[in-house]
Amino acid sequence: MGSIKKQLELLALAWVFLLPFTAKAASESYLSTADKKQLLSTETRLWQQPQNKALPVLQLDTTRQFQQMDGFGYTLTGGSAMHLMGLSAERRQQLLQELFSAKGLAVSYLRLSIGASDLDPAPFSYNDLPAGEQDPELKQFSIKADEKYLIPVLKQILAINPKIKLLGSPWSPPAWMKSNNSTVGGELLEQHFGSYALYFVKYIQAMQQHGIQLDAVTIQNEPLHPGNNPSLLMHAWDQASFIKNHLGPAFARAKLATKIIIYDHNTDHVEYPIAVLNDKEAKAFIDGSAFHLYNGSISELDKLKQAHPDKNIYFTEQWVGAGSDFGGSLMWHTEHLIIGAPRHWARNVLQWNLSSDAKLQPHTQGGCSMCLGALTIEGQQVQPNVAYYIIAHASKIVPPGSVRIASESTLDIHHVAYQRPDGRYALIIQNPAAETKAFNLELKGALQPYSLQLPGRSVLSLVI
Repeated sequence: MGSIKKQLELLALAWVFLLPFTAKAASESYLSTADKKQLLSTETRLWQQPQNKALPVLQLDTTRQFQQMDGFGYTLTGGSAMHLMGLSAERRQQLLQELFSAKGLAVSYLRLSIGASDLDPAPFSYNDLPAGEQDPELKQFSIKADEKYLIPVLKQILAINPKIKLLGSPWSPPAWMKSNNSTVGGELLEQHFGSYALYFVKYIQAMQQHGIQLDAVTIQNEPLHPGNNPSLLMHAWDQASFIKNHLGPAFARAKLATKIIIYDHNTDHVEYPIAVLNDKEAKAFIDGSAFHLYNGSISELDKLKQAHPDKNIYFTEQWVGAGSDFGGSLMWHTEHLIIGAPRHWARNVLQWNLSSDAKLQPHTQGGCSMCLGALTIEGQQVQPNVAYYIIAHASKIVPPGSVRIASESTLDIHHVAYQRPDGRYALIIQNPAAETKAFNLELKGALQPYSLQLPGRSVLSLVI
């Protein structure tokens, strides 16, 4: 009896793989609508077979492959870690499992601030000194400020997903390294370029001592926005000089494998990373460039890829404003970030802060007072907001190592497709129109496509 049962199971499994592209092969699906009537719903009534041959076609083509994906996620700010540590141990573990486990959202990438971001209670660095003092050898360097909330949360996350990628970004060097001796604005003094390179090395090594590996660092968050608190103005020529003469050699001496990523600002100034990469000596140390989309168009990334096709592109930050319309945010972020950024070569997509409280705290004086977290944590209560769902539509179905493949349609819908490491295909489709869109979904070279109806103003994530 057992042998017959086993043969039947194998026959059924073979049928799934032999059947080229049918509803039976659609193993996961998640639907969200702008009106919130569906939120990551496992909807199976959208498929129809036999297909309606009169409908337009959305076709996937595995013969045309593009970049490999590193992951999707959020920024774990100091404030986010503080709120998570405010939960009971049981509730926190439950929430982290929901966010980072394979059975949950499977979030696979996090950005961290090196020192404070503007979503910490107050600005700080790892080498703050009394006015007038300097410490060029960084003898007083310490990441003790991160040991209260951030590092304990990271260790719990790593226990759930040891392979999660971590990116570190500084908002400001220590004030004594700057031209104005302030956390806000100013420029990094050239006499301290060497000390600041050592600052990065010490940070990465200190995190390693806690069992935390940094996959990459960016040189400066928003180097063309010196009005934030903390912040720094850093011109392209200074970034190139810092990397080729100081940071790159310092990483090499310390035998650090951590990637160096430049720019980390809006797409309206792609000439900045192009200028840095045009410096051949700096380019040798650089893995790629990072972007935000508060200004510019996501299609501007193509100009950078054309100028330097051998270097990677990352999308590292986009906030959702408090009071913004849920449906409008879901539609805009899905179109431009979740679908748009990978279609224009981004290897990852990160939303801004993971969590805040009901008053949008904490933030520095002069920092973002309207940044809505993916989660609102108030006491022991946790409320998912729109960024939770935006990232989930990608993180749940596109594991790291997936490769983007071509997808084409004449229909007015947005889409991006991947071949996953397990051989299956992941597809994210957005219908921005108010009316339902019907079309045939097919894999080039395979038979038996099926028809699909996608509700108006909705997002569908599908594993085939």
